[in-house]
Amino acid sequence: MNEETSLVVCEDIVVPGPVLRVEHGSRYGSVAGLDDDELLSAAELERAVYQQEFGPVLALPVKGKGNWIRLVVDEAGGVDFGAFGTVDFERMCPFDKMRFKADKLREQLKDLAIRMGIVKERLPGRAKYLVLKYLKMGVIELEHIDSFDMWCLARLYLRARRLRDEIVRLEKVSEARRQKQLVKVFGPG
Repeated sequence: MNEETSLVVCEDIVVPGPVLRVEHGSRYGSVAGLDDDELLSAAELERAVYQQEFGPVLALPVKGKGNWIRLVVDEAGGVDFGAFGTVDFERMCPFDKMRFKADKLREQLKDLAIRMGIVKERLPGRAKYLVLKYLKMGVIELEHIDSFDMWCLARLYLRARRLRDEIVRLEKVSEARRQKQLVKVFGPG
């Protein structure tokens, strides 16, 4: 390096110029023979790590709500209802609280059936079905069962029966309300 290139003249004052230039390397390293622009960006690396870590969880099936309306979300996170937020839509598709509650109880019943299957596997033989039959008929009570596993199965069975009866009752009430509304609209049949 010679002296002429290392001196800078600024407003008739000779100032020594920068001798060394500091280069900052990439935080993520580099690959020999590849330009840094050809490597993945930090966001792409994070996405790949998240996909590897949470991929199995995100791949689990999700039960759909059975709703044909897709809400539109704007960039601020607000919901744009459009025509679905109007009074006409409320009249066309009213919200049925009884059917909604029955659907929630049906989900609980499915979970209960899974738990009953797990407990049922712990009990050998066919005697468990006889105990459940006597429990259903009212011959024995829950307190008469000595085996803890059988007691758990019987308790789950009784709860499942109550849930099923409640679901049937709610669906009958919902159907009666719907029939009553139809009679109002169309008149007696």
